[in-house]
Amino acid sequence: MDLAKILNPQQLEAVEATEGPVLILAGAGSGKTRVITYRVAHLIENREVRPEQVLAVTFTNKAADQMKFRVRNLLRAARSGDPLISTFHSLCVRLLRREIEALHYTRDFTIYDEADQLSVVRAASKDLKVDERLVTPKTIQSRISHAKNHGKTPQNLLDDSWEPSWEYTANVFTEYEKRLRKSNALDFDDLLIRTVELFDKFPQLAEKYSTRFPYVMVDEYQDTNRMQYRLVRHLTRAHDNVCVVGDEDQSIYSWRGADIQNILSFEKDFPSVRVIKLEQNYRSTKNILAAAGAVVAHNEMRKGKALWTQNPLGEPITYMEAGDADEEAMYVADRILYHQKADPSVRIAVLYRTNFLSRVVEEKLRRYNMKYKIVGGFSFYERAEIKDMISYLTVALNPNDSVNLLRVINAPARGIGKTTTDTLEELAVEHSTSIWRAIEIAVQEARLPMRTLRALEAFYKMVAEFVEAAGELSNSALLEKIIHATKYIEVLQEEGTEESESRIENIRELLTAADESHERGEKLRDFLDYAALVSDQDAYDERSPISLMTLHTAKGLEFPVVLIMGLEDGLFPHSRSIMEAAQLEEERRLFYVGMTRAQHKLYLAAARYRRYFGNMDQQVSEPSRFLSEIPEELIEDAGEPRRRPAVKYTGGSYNTVDAVMKVLGGGEKKSAPAFKPPAGKKSAGVWTLGTRVKHAKYGYGTVLRTEGSGDEVKLTVSFINHGLKKMIAKYAELEIA
Repeated sequence: MDLAKILNPQQLEAVEATEGPVLILAGAGSGKTRVITYRVAHLIENREVRPEQVLAVTFTNKAADQMKFRVRNLLRAARSGDPLISTFHSLCVRLLRREIEALHYTRDFTIYDEADQLSVVRAASKDLKVDERLVTPKTIQSRISHAKNHGKTPQNLLDDSWEPSWEYTANVFTEYEKRLRKSNALDFDDLLIRTVELFDKFPQLAEKYSTRFPYVMVDEYQDTNRMQYRLVRHLTRAHDNVCVVGDEDQSIYSWRGADIQNILSFEKDFPSVRVIKLEQNYRSTKNILAAAGAVVAHNEMRKGKALWTQNPLGEPITYMEAGDADEEAMYVADRILYHQKADPSVRIAVLYRTNFLSRVVEEKLRRYNMKYKIVGGFSFYERAEIKDMISYLTVALNPNDSVNLLRVINAPARGIGKTTTDTLEELAVEHSTSIWRAIEIAVQEARLPMRTLRALEAFYKMVAEFVEAAGELSNSALLEKIIHATKYIEVLQEEGTEESESRIENIRELLTAADESHERGEKLRDFLDYAALVSDQDAYDERSPISLMTLHTAKGLEFPVVLIMGLEDGLFPHSRSIMEAAQLEEERRLFYVGMTRAQHKLYLAAARYRRYFGNMDQQVSEPSRFLSEIPEELIEDAGEPRRRPAVKYTGGSYNTVDAVMKVLGGGEKKSAPAFKPPAGKKSAGVWTLGTRVKHAKYGYGTVLRTEGSGDEVKLTVSFINHGLKKMIAKYAELEIA
């Protein structure tokens, strides 16, 4: 295997650095997977390391399978065994099946998936008489997983509890752990936790496996959490032949427990480390790489790399500031049509920070009869929370629709379980009637326990109010009433996860869709018919070259054409990340990840006005602050193309502001960025749209709307943890943050 003919000099250095600690900082599109697979093959073929002495750990089964396939193709057929290429969780299962008896489990332990975990939480909550109106089993499950990932015990939660819901959580957590132990079961978090516990309590076992695997490699090291970090330290107890591969500029999963400090502090953990940077990019054009590098160079928490490419200069990045969300979506669809006309098979990705932004684009693509696929998620109207809201609206129009009534009878949870719905269905059959009428019968005849009857009666009265309101309120007003009465959003807020926040945003986007329906003069039936028509699968095609996905989902992928939309402050960077420096840096890394998915053409889009939270009035949006970090010479306005850079690439690098400005003829001065999206603030006294504020009770927020002037100015403020609040400025006691 003549590696010098196959790899570039930095890749070759990384492959041949087999002894001692090695940190490979692999820039976007630099051939990271290629290096890992060749390194495994080199150890076995050229260094004559026995295959079973090599351990390579990654995060996903897909990545592990791909690595196995590539390594297998590089190795000679005749060999004694295979290297262990595995995910963290699979590795832990393998170890625990052999050693877990030391922790008083049996080797045939069961692994509980999310559904099993939720079932245990539900049972424990029921036995402990947890009030689901305060905290749902789903929220408790999420809190337990978060606590375990951060090494917290039930007692830690109890010590930190500040409200009854957290006391419930701590108590259920304790009971949950008891039940898992009694069932000889582990959940997914336990696989890591118990392995680390095993090595903590029995150092000789850690020594045993460290000796067994004298060559350890870890992929995507920037995504490791606390437990994965500790596991890696245990596996290198007997030696320091550990090679970690990662890119701090692509660390975007802190909300899942990933700790960027693991990769940033690797040199402190292993002082004799050899640092190798893979800086040649094989994916993107010079313009795209320069723009992405200029953006991420504004981060402080990074090692820094000097990415470069031999690819062509390419076209400038195109920026479109649309009038509103509808125009933005039209522009996205138009650009897709443009590229497909030139090449029908060209792969195109539409990327967005939050899921709700897909709705308008999906509608435009359907209008043009363009097939597309949603990667890593569902089409807008197929998302569970949207289907729940549509079911509530349908029931408001027709309470005898039993299918939709049963969908929402316990959504969110209100103590009406399967036993109750089975009884209602039996009553409906017995009386040849609907579930709606069966509820009346059940309440009148007291066929169920008193607690269940009270829940049914409350549900019946609530839906009856919706039915009455359906004939009086607009579509959006009715939906607002449903959201308020069911406390659907409050329940999601209790979960406090990235997923629950996304679901809240989706519901608010449905409010916007209902507003638009009202403006078109549509009745409720028209709106529901439309929702039914667009939720069919006709526009879906898994083979379609058009992919819609969140920026998080796009990591690791590449496309000839990429469109990133919703580039407005509050959307991207997200409003909940703006106030914290570390979170803002992660948002910038996320933008960098999105930009570096593009091979040939990158479009950026924003809306000047956008409806937020279903408000009838469109609000002025501030263009994303990240746009101003792109040098002027690299970007053109869609309506008014800018001149392309006259200075050609001459071998400089793209990952420092100075380097970018030097290549583009701007010297090394770090002056204010030349490209400045149009200002979007409108004054209302001292308050302006987009102003960041702080409130003693509600915390940090952003001014979305102002009415009036002087002392009587009224503000609509979006608070990160408390949603929308309307207040009079002189009484609000707001501080400018």
